[in-house]
Amino acid sequence: MSFITGVGLTPFGKHEGRSTLDLMSFASTLALADAGLGRGEIDGVICGYSTTMPHLMLATVFAEHFGLKPQYAHAIQVGGATGLAMAMLAHELVEAGVVRNMLVVAGENRLTGQARDSAMQTLAQVGHPAYEVPLGPTIPAYYGLVASRYMHQFGVTEEDLAEFAVLMRRHALAHPGAQFQEPITVEQVMASRMIATPLKLLDCCPVSDGGAAFVVSREPTSSHHVRIRGCGQAHLHQHVTAMDNVTETGASAAFARAQAKAGIGVADIKYAAVYDSFTITLTMLLEELGLAARGEAAARARNGDFGVSGALPLNTHGGLLSYGHCGCGGAMAHLVETQLQMTGRAGPRQVRDASVALLHGDGGVLSSHVTMMLERAR
Repeated sequence: MSFITGVGLTPFGKHEGRSTLDLMSFASTLALADAGLGRGEIDGVICGYSTTMPHLMLATVFAEHFGLKPQYAHAIQVGGATGLAMAMLAHELVEAGVVRNMLVVAGENRLTGQARDSAMQTLAQVGHPAYEVPLGPTIPAYYGLVASRYMHQFGVTEEDLAEFAVLMRRHALAHPGAQFQEPITVEQVMASRMIATPLKLLDCCPVSDGGAAFVVSREPTSSHHVRIRGCGQAHLHQHVTAMDNVTETGASAAFARAQAKAGIGVADIKYAAVYDSFTITLTMLLEELGLAARGEAAARARNGDFGVSGALPLNTHGGLLSYGHCGCGGAMAHLVETQLQMTGRAGPRQVRDASVALLHGDGGVLSSHVTMMLERAR
């Protein structure tokens, strides 16, 4: 058994003059205070990677910087799935008795610490070095290819995708830390600049500075803690050219493995936090996870089902699309928001019932999948 006992999240957007280590420290300080723990009580550190500080030993570099002397330290790289993969590893190490209190942290000055073109070029290297990268595609181009196939197969329209950009922006308006604070409409999404057909500017998450952290503990250390019930992973492909079909990316397999450990079904889920690097990502994942029928996720969004007061509130902080995306910390913001919702601390964004939550992360081009199930501690 393990618990998420404290969380910390910086605002996302521009943090001029703050480095990767600064942003990681900012978020970690908040998480430790929230968990009611001192630095001397943290005996393990897991951190993500940083494109602006690609150090081979980032976990121990951060531990030194932050004043920790852990008995366990590890850094992980699975793209956008890294945040939940770290949470899963922390859970399993805590359950195994390796550590008592694991600090999980990621942060990056991705917006101000490097040129935009440099960031795009770095991310594009997830492509196959022989069959994809030489042709010059970017991450949006890879997702655009997948989107075109999925839309053709299930009758999803560009206006359908736009519904999720509007929904995430609506949720971000209630969070003071969100990068974007102006409402948008479906018409504005459709009119925004084309990035990679059919994905337009407002279908894509922004580049951000920011940091996120949380503490996974063997025993509750605060009155506001949630229990990790089960986790699962799946990795069916790495490259788009090796993708068998768009209906089985690995999300359903990861969900099934988490479900088997947690004993929680789709009908039990009260709150969802699902990776949303692009509107097509969110659409496909919601449908593969069984939270909407194929081709019908947008209809649920239009109906208000995924809103704060809907049947299944989703990404109530604004997600990657509007809260922002700072690398590994981007998806960790989903977990921070989930923990706040589950402990009744989300303020004006608070939903009626977040007693059981599903989280799902995606890395690469729908390549690596991690699902987590959380339960409000009784």
